[in-house]
Amino acid sequence: MTTATRTPVVEDLYPSRGPAEVVTPRQEPVVWSAPGAPGPITSGDLASYERDGFLGVEDQITDDEVRLYRAEMERLIADPAVRADERAIVESRSQKVRSIFEVHRLSEVFAALVRDERVVGRARQILGSDVYVHQSRINVKPGFGASGFYWHSDFETWHAEDGMPKMRAVSVSIALTENRDTNGGLMIMPGSHRTFLGCAGATPEDNYKKSLQMQDAGTPSDGALTRFADDHGIRLFTGRAGSATWFDCNCMHGSGDNITPYPRSNVFIVFNSVENASVEPFAAPVRRPEFIGARDFAPVR
Repeated sequence: MTTATRTPVVEDLYPSRGPAEVVTPRQEPVVWSAPGAPGPITSGDLASYERDGFLGVEDQITDDEVRLYRAEMERLIADPAVRADERAIVESRSQKVRSIFEVHRLSEVFAALVRDERVVGRARQILGSDVYVHQSRINVKPGFGASGFYWHSDFETWHAEDGMPKMRAVSVSIALTENRDTNGGLMIMPGSHRTFLGCAGATPEDNYKKSLQMQDAGTPSDGALTRFADDHGIRLFTGRAGSATWFDCNCMHGSGDNITPYPRSNVFIVFNSVENASVEPFAAPVRRPEFIGARDFAPVR
């Protein structure tokens, strides 16, 4: 007699997508490594990351590397096969490529960046374990009308729609063009990572097809965002090409439209702890595709 294999049941620590918004205090650490653990981040910068939920790095990559990765980004954007792939997201108004997902699998150039110790070493140090790539993409955000992303917590989506159990993931946005205060830069509410805001409203089927162009499900109410902004303030990130912003998975963040002539392009990598591998979605009818929420949990080597 055979025994059926069951998917392990994981407690939902962060309810969301119900009839009303729910506020839940963070249940896990922000920095998971032990004090004094080796890594490229200084103890002072780790303390700042733990307090604010983010960390800026002025020289994440060199000028020569910026040129290399920007050329690879342009190559991918111009490739008709990539544009026709579901992993390429196109602006509905301009028909320009907005994002390309899973770039570390589409390109060995970006795969090498993921493995770079200056990058993955910081992720391991913050998360206190080996890590895998939950998501990667290049964001092009061309000038003259590229749409922004409304306020949201990435973890709310990754938990609800990808089944990420705990807040043990970190994102890095590496600038491939100058991040100005006018071209739709990243905004974060400092300290917001310590409070989970469970959003109201059920997740539609195949929600990812719409949400990658315009966020709807998983969007906080105006009242909740006003309270968060009053409590935490808003920080706008600027910086030269080659700089990076590291931020916790639960930071409340967003970006405005880019109506300037100047593109704001970056490579975006999400590292998740191998000890926090995704299970079934907590508040969605089906999993999102693997190019958005990975199911390959092999550690980066």
